[in-house]
Amino acid sequence: MKKRVVVTGMGAITPIGNSVEAFWEGVCQEKIGFDRITYFDTADYKCKLAAEVKDFNAADYMDKKAARRMEAFCQFAVAAAKEAIEDAKLDMEKEDPFRAGCAIGSGIGSLQAMEREHTRLEQKGPGKVGPLLVPLMISNMAAGNVSIAFNLKGKSINVVTACATGTNSIGEAFRTIQYGDADIMVAGGTESSITPIGIAGFSALTALSASEDPTRCSIPFDKDRSGFVMGEGAAVVVLEELEHAKARGARIYAEVVGYGCSSDAFHITSPAEDGSGAAAAMTNAVKDAGAALTDITYINAHGTATHHNDLFETRAIKLAFGSHAKDIKINSTKSMVGHLLGAAGAIEFITCVKELECGFIHKTVGLMESEEELDLNYCKESYQEDITYALSNSLGFGGHNASILLKKFA
Repeated sequence: MKKRVVVTGMGAITPIGNSVEAFWEGVCQEKIGFDRITYFDTADYKCKLAAEVKDFNAADYMDKKAARRMEAFCQFAVAAAKEAIEDAKLDMEKEDPFRAGCAIGSGIGSLQAMEREHTRLEQKGPGKVGPLLVPLMISNMAAGNVSIAFNLKGKSINVVTACATGTNSIGEAFRTIQYGDADIMVAGGTESSITPIGIAGFSALTALSASEDPTRCSIPFDKDRSGFVMGEGAAVVVLEELEHAKARGARIYAEVVGYGCSSDAFHITSPAEDGSGAAAAMTNAVKDAGAALTDITYINAHGTATHHNDLFETRAIKLAFGSHAKDIKINSTKSMVGHLLGAAGAIEFITCVKELECGFIHKTVGLMESEEELDLNYCKESYQEDITYALSNSLGFGGHNASILLKKFA
């Protein structure tokens, strides 16, 4: 019999706040994290805006020596994990470390390390490439560093499914506990790819918005949407087996009840045009929870503000839910923090937890008017409304689709 899994801790480093409390306050205030890129000169770039993390100091979360051996994506992950573990009031000295695991993914790893050492290679030769290039760069080091920092000796995995990474990481952690392979999983996603090659590459793909207006750059489901805005940060949650959480008197935020995946098997960057892949992920998650499709009244959409994603995700919701789709409130957290790539699904998971807890569905900020086929309720306004379920979607390049279903704990 599958075990029940609950959320007992949360941590976040985001473009609108470097804690869950600050992030959620920003969401409720409809705060946007978009501004001109400060990390490098964008004079020759089509894209000028991003959602950078502000006022982050790694030394506030770890010792300076450890921080020097981590790139930003790892620093963000360790910082978010620290908050989540402290929020859960986990005392690892009282836990079996081999029953506590880690599933933290990054879609890309460190482009900064690659750019820096490639420059050194070209200018000074192969003998001058830094000896830590590989452990600084590779994407699994977020999970590795979090495991080391907090003595998590159970299953340690790094799921890489592009923009579905965060949701898949939490979903696989959920499955790990469900089937008895761990009592605790520290799970989420992290990313820091606002670099010259990152911005240039996504721009060449025509995926990024070229808008220079922070209020009109990341506008999911709007008829004037022109691409996503690159964000960065990390979101990490503590998942626990229900009886384990109860035994130690843990605060329970919500229950994870369903997880569904699929592949479009269609195109390396475009979702399936009929929405069939994403629809399958959603229906699989609802079926996994033993819920009815009509039980779902809220979806946190992938909602990237690219033309294809928003249109095809809309088709997917209609295909999955039929006429009930009209009764579902749909929003996009990316309207405030941009697209955190491998961390996107994780921060949206935390958003869903807070919305369940607070009885509040946030506005899709910047949304003014949608075109004809986009005719669902994309939350032009926020709603104070108690909801029982929250479904979160993540759709990644390569056709990766992942949906995870949360339920108010009772």
